[in-house]
This record gives sequence, C-alpha cells and structure tokens, in this order.
Amino acid sequence: MKPPRAQSKPDVPPNGRPSKHAKKSKNGHANGAARFYGIPMPGVRTEDLSGSLIVVEGTDGSGRSTQISLLTEWLESEGFAVQTMGLRRSFLVGEDIDALLAENAVTRMTLALMYGTDFFDQLERRILPALRSGLIVLADRYIFTLIARAAVRGIGRDYLHGIYEIALRPNLTFWLNVRPEVAFDREFKKSQTISYWESGRDMSLSNDLFQSFIRYQSMIKREFEYLSKRHGFIELDGEGSVSEVNRVLRRRIASHLGIRSTHYKPSHALAHLWR
Repeated sequence: MKPPRAQSKPDVPPNGRPSKHAKKSKNGHANGAARFYGIPMPGVRTEDLSGSLIVVEGTDGSGRSTQISLLTEWLESEGFAVQTMGLRRSFLVGEDIDALLAENAVTRMTLALMYGTDFFDQLERRILPALRSGLIVLADRYIFTLIARAAVRGIGRDYLHGIYEIALRPNLTFWLNVRPEVAFDREFKKSQTISYWESGRDMSLSNDLFQSFIRYQSMIKREFEYLSKRHGFIELDGEGSVSEVNRVLRRRIASHLGIRSTHYKPSHALAHLWR
C-alpha cells in the first residue's frame, strides 16, 4: 500500500463547509472546539488530526456496508491508507453487546449506554490514532444511528446529544435515504430473515413482522430527517443502483480530498457488489 497522502484541507463540519463562526488558528485550521459537537475531547490536539473522517449513515438495508467496501478499495487505489469503523467493533464491549442482543434481554437505557461505550472506545483507540497518522477513516454508521435508535425508544434527544457532545465531527456525513419497504426487501433477500432488533420487535409495534419492521424503520427515518437538518448531512437517494450511488459518493469525496479522477472499476473480489 502506498503511504497516506498528506491532508491539506481545513477541519470542517459534516456538510463539508467550515462554519462562518469558526475561528481560524495560525495554520488555517478551524478552532479545535469546532471539531467537536460540544466540549473538546480532553487531551486531543485537533491540529494533529491530519486525516479525514467520512461517515456513511442510513437505516438497515440502505446499502451502507456495500458502499464502504467499494469506497475503501477505490481510496486505496488512489494511494490513501484507510481505516474503517462501525457498530459493535470495540474490543472493550463489542462482544458483550452481541451477547446481550442475542438474548433479547437488555433494557433500552443499558443498551444505549453500552453502544456509547463501544463508540468512545473506538474513537479513542481506532479513529483518533488513524486521523493522527493521516489516514482516511470510513465509518459504517456513527453516533447518528445510536441517537436515532435510542430516541425512538423514548430516551430524550437532549440527553443523547449530551452523551456524544465530545464526539468528533466528521468531515463529511452522507445519508443514504431509502424507503422502509425497499429496505425490507433488501434485508429479506440478503438473509431470508429479519432480525429481532432491525424490526423493532422489542418495542411491541406489531405482531406482524413486516409491519413491525416498516413502523420501526419509519420512526428511525424520521429521526434521520431531524438529524440531517441539525447536522447538515449530504442526503443521497439510496434506492439507486450501487454503481450510481457509488459514483456520487466518489465525486463528493474526491472534491474534499483533492482527487482529480473519480474513475473506478471494482476488483474481481468486489465485482459481485457492482449492480
């Protein structure tokens, strides 16, 4: 792999544009506080974060994981070193969350706090070290999914935003917007089943699996609409073909990173995703 390219872009909020009110330091970067949603994370020097954090958000069945795989290969072919992150990948509590979900026996608040622990462990041990090394971090979901899932289960938005106020702001946040009916078809086609949690069965929305999924994912979608307005997501039509969505993602990311050409053809290993 080629060494990571030096990043010269200033730190920016998730819509890819610096805030008009962000103060600039001598090196042209935005004030450190602008890199966080609230108070800066203790011990973090934002001027040391030369990499970029790019988030792909969306409901279950929106195509996030497919796009992350393709974007990783494309960026590496362009000479960038890439680190990925996602939910339940923390060495600290990732396996514990999996066990709790498998038992379907965990309170909503406990689950929300466990996911918060998982996120911050990855932030400290995976995301920040990668950004300090100039890598591109591709996140298959970020704090927004965690906030949306907890909010629809009755946990207050203000409380949730308070938990994540020391989270790092992404440089770009994409939202793959799909209808719940489309998401259901994709998820069922992929595994011939729908999980207990993806369908919101813990919330007793409906005895019918399909209706429970549709109602739950519709609630999540409304939370994403709220979060998109609050945090300036780049909304994409996630119902397009994989190649169409990927082309738009590459164009926006190339503009941010200064990549001149966005041409990409997946390798044989990923060709099955290109449809």
